[in-house]
Amino acid sequence: MDYRFSENDPWLQGLEKLLEQLLSIFNQLLLHVDGDVDRALEILEQLGKRHGFFNEKFGIAEFKKWLEGRHQIAANGRGGHSLTQRGERELRASTLDPIFGSLQRAGAGEHRVAQHGVGVERLPETKPWSFGDPLHLIDPMETLSNAVKRGGIDDITIEESDMRVYETEHLSSCATVLMIDVSHSMVLYGEDRITPAKRVALALCELITTRYPKDNLSVILFGDTAWEVPMAELPYLSAGPYHTNTKAGLELAREILRKKRQANRQIIMLTDGKPSALTERNGEIYKNPFGLDRRVVNKTLEEAEYCRRLGIPITTFMLTTDPLLVDFVERFTEINRGRAYYSELDRLGSFVLVDYVKNRKRRVR
Repeated sequence: MDYRFSENDPWLQGLEKLLEQLLSIFNQLLLHVDGDVDRALEILEQLGKRHGFFNEKFGIAEFKKWLEGRHQIAANGRGGHSLTQRGERELRASTLDPIFGSLQRAGAGEHRVAQHGVGVERLPETKPWSFGDPLHLIDPMETLSNAVKRGGIDDITIEESDMRVYETEHLSSCATVLMIDVSHSMVLYGEDRITPAKRVALALCELITTRYPKDNLSVILFGDTAWEVPMAELPYLSAGPYHTNTKAGLELAREILRKKRQANRQIIMLTDGKPSALTERNGEIYKNPFGLDRRVVNKTLEEAEYCRRLGIPITTFMLTTDPLLVDFVERFTEINRGRAYYSELDRLGSFVLVDYVKNRKRRVR
């Protein structure tokens, strides 16, 4: 479906803005319904009727055709629709822009290392030119301004003392494993923690693939066991009837990072903080959902210590403030010498992305 927007037609002018708003709502709904396109459209239609999004000129059928025309959704052969690869990319982008875009405008995402030198990212600050500084880093405006201040506008000659060059910062590539808790507790007591976790995973994937292409991100889900998932599966994640085998997740993350060549290696873990399962040597799963089982806790803490010895810091983002679980995470963090954040769900994305950008710019050992 093709619409021509005209300055002479107020309705067509408003349609472009409406489409942007509907697309934003649609993408948010996709996260809540685990990527089910038809369910998201059904809810959007209900919201449209309630809040007057649609009219006789433009309804849910026209919006669906518009999505198809943009190749974001397509018929799946089962009488319904599914996201296309483009739709999945658009969904990732929609999670990153509201989080990271606002951070950049506010300056909250700028975390620089103390040392300056030749790197891959130019800083806005300048310094006097010295022998060996690359010529492509010369700031022409400030250099010219210095020459004018020194010799006047009638006789502009540039001397070495006038030259200013942009400073740069050292950046190193980073291998990150994002661990997402998909145990039943992530949706327990009516609190949805899995949707914010999915939003963070999608945003982090988009950040790395578009802005840090030399970095590597792997995603692990952990419940009764732990398993790696590709980026394409992230919109469709859901919490299951699982216990929380944190140790299995850390073991798998450690094995993945062992094979990476990046200078920095780190684990980012999104969890409610309560390990409740272990994998026995014979492959059976030992489970104890009641309280903090000492055996489960000790084995999990041992894994945190092992990661520390390998130089792999663990950043834990706690999705609950239960005092008992906070105590465990503090012990876990102290043993690993990592970091822990106790984040509100609506601010989880900004915390994770700022932490990632900050810590990829220094060697973590």
